[in-house]
Amino acid sequence: MNNTQKETADVPAPPKQFNFADFLLARNADHAHRPAFIDDTHTLTYGELATRVRSMATGLRSLGIRREERVLLLMHDCNDWPVSFLGALYAGMVPVAVNTLLTADDYAYMLEHSRAQAVLISGALLPTLTAAMTRSDHEVTKVIVSKPSAPLSPAEIELEAFLQAHPPMAKAAATQADDAGFWLYSSGSTGRPKGTVHSHANPYWSSMLYGQNTLELTPKDVCFSAAKLFFAYGLGNGLTFPMTVGACALLMSERPTPNATFKRMTGGVGGVKPTVFFGAPTGFAGMLADPNLPKPDQVTMRLVSSAGEALPAELGERFRQHFGVDIVDGIGSTEMLHIYLSNRPHAVRYGTTGWPVPGYEVELRGDDGQPVPDGEPGDLYTKGPSAALMYWGNREKSSETFQGVWTKSGDKYIRNPDGTYTYGGRSDDMLKVSGIYVSPFEVEATLIQHPAVLEAAVIGVIDRDGLTKTKAFVVRKDGTQVTEEELKAFVKDKLAPYKYPRQIAFVAELPKTATGKIQRFKLRAQEAQAT
Repeated sequence: MNNTQKETADVPAPPKQFNFADFLLARNADHAHRPAFIDDTHTLTYGELATRVRSMATGLRSLGIRREERVLLLMHDCNDWPVSFLGALYAGMVPVAVNTLLTADDYAYMLEHSRAQAVLISGALLPTLTAAMTRSDHEVTKVIVSKPSAPLSPAEIELEAFLQAHPPMAKAAATQADDAGFWLYSSGSTGRPKGTVHSHANPYWSSMLYGQNTLELTPKDVCFSAAKLFFAYGLGNGLTFPMTVGACALLMSERPTPNATFKRMTGGVGGVKPTVFFGAPTGFAGMLADPNLPKPDQVTMRLVSSAGEALPAELGERFRQHFGVDIVDGIGSTEMLHIYLSNRPHAVRYGTTGWPVPGYEVELRGDDGQPVPDGEPGDLYTKGPSAALMYWGNREKSSETFQGVWTKSGDKYIRNPDGTYTYGGRSDDMLKVSGIYVSPFEVEATLIQHPAVLEAAVIGVIDRDGLTKTKAFVVRKDGTQVTEEELKAFVKDKLAPYKYPRQIAFVAELPKTATGKIQRFKLRAQEAQAT
C-alpha cells in the first residue's frame, strides 16, 4: 500500500508531487502567532518556524549540498531541531536523525554509512562528533552548531548566525511523495544499526491515520513526549502529529527522568501544562514509584500514550487509579514509522495492544508462513502506507523485513476473540519450556505485580541437561525486601506452574536501549560468559 492509492481509511492520499515540510508549513500558515514549539528557553510560533525553516533550506543549498544528499542531525530536543529537520526536507535534502546518546565509533559508522554532506549538531555534542570525524574515512566539511558551548573553529558555523545570513527560500523543492525524505537508524539492539529510509509521504500517513484519526489530537492540545525526536515514536509525538493538527509541542533537552518529566507536566517550563503525554512503560513505572509523583490536580492530561514495549495491565491500572486517565498502549516500529496496532482513547483493554489502526492491516503467521488461528501465538506482520522504503545498503535485511506489501515486525502476538492482540514477546525472545512456548513478557508482567518489584526481565538459560529454563532478573523498589522463593510462589499462584522462573537474580538495574527497552540479549550474553 502506498501513496498512489486514492485513499486509506478515509484519508486522501497526498499528491504525487509532495514535500512534507511544505505541507506542514502551508497547513499552519493561517495561525502564524500560535505557539508551535516551546523548549527550555524559548517559545517558537508557527510564523517564526516557517521563516526559520525556509532560511535553513536556503542556507543548506548555499553550502553546495544537493537534493537527495544526506545531512546528519545530531541534536538535543530544542526548537532548532524541527527547524533543522524541516529545513533539510524543504530543500529536498535527506536529514538523518540520530541518537544523541551514542559513542564516537557509532557516529563514525553513521557518517560513512550515510555519506552525510553536513552535520547539524548541538554544541554540547561537538566533542563527540569531532572524535568521530577523526575515526571516519568520510570527510565532512560543513558543521552547523546549535547553541555552541565553546568557541568554534573556522570550519564550524553557528546556527543562529547561519539562519540570519540567509533569506527564506521562496519555494520548496519539488519532491515526490515516494522520494526518500529522511532516515532513522534502528536502535541497534543487535549488530550495527540499520538506516531506515522513509518517504515524504510516510509521516503524512502516520500523522493522519494515528495522530489525527485515532488519538484525535486537536489544535488546542499541548503535546509532550518523553521519547526524543530522533526516535520514530518521538518524531511523531513531538513534531509531525502536533504540526499536522496545528497544536503545540513541549521539547525537553535533558533526559526524561521522573523529576524532569514532572517539571513539564506541572507547567514548570514555559508556564504551559501538556494535555497529551507520550511515554513508555519503563518511564511510567519510574514515575509511579517516585515520591514526587504529582497529584491529579497538578496536571491537565486528557490523553496518555504508551509504546516502545508492551504495557503491563497492572501498571496501566495503577496509573489510571492515580491520575484518572487511561494509558493508550500501542505498538509501532522504526520500519512502520509509528503505531499501527493500538488501544483507543475511549476503548482501552489493559493487557492487550488493542486493535489494528484503521488504514493498517495485521496478520499472525506460524513458522510455516501460514495464518494461525485465534488464541495461538504467531509472528506479527503488518501492512500499511507508512512502511519504510528499505534499509539503506542492506538488501538482505530489507528482503527479510519488507516482504512485498507486508512488513515483518519481529514480534509474537496472540489474537483474542474480541479482535484485540496480546503481546507475546519478540520472536527471538520467546522461550520453549518443556515443549511449550513461554512469553518472557507474561512472566515479567506478573512479577511486577508484586509490591516489592520495580522492574523485571526474563530470559532462557540452558541447564546441565541442555534444556531451556527461565531466569528472571529483578529490580526491587527502594526500601523493600522479597526473597527468591517468595517471588517464585507469587508467580506460580498467578500463572501455569511451568511458567514460573526457575532462577531469580536481584540486580540494581537492567540493561536498556536509549528508548528504555530492556536488552535481554545482554543478559543472555552475561549468562553465557558466566557458564
